[in-house]
Amino acid sequence: MLDATFAALADPTRRAILARLTEGEASVTELAAPFAMSQPAISKHLKVLEKAGLITRGRDAQRRPCRLAAEPLREATEWLATYRDYWEARYRKLDALLEGME
Repeated sequence: MLDATFAALADPTRRAILARLTEGEASVTELAAPFAMSQPAISKHLKVLEKAGLITRGRDAQRRPCRLAAEPLREATEWLATYRDYWEARYRKLDALLEGME
């Protein structure tokens, strides 16, 4: 699932859509408004996000609101945390080395 999450996050339009959905649910029309692209193009982005499990789509009469589904982001954050810990340890060693040179 990480592959699908990172592939979805690789596109700036999809990241912007996710950022918008942190404010609450939105329709395709609302999500398309800030972009210079057609609703079908936005719908393709939404399908990628939905396939990655990053959004869900409901049905409210004729409206199909999109909602953020943050679980895949939590999983990605946990995976990245391993590398953050690694690099923090490396930087601490570098800091100690540089302090010893002063």
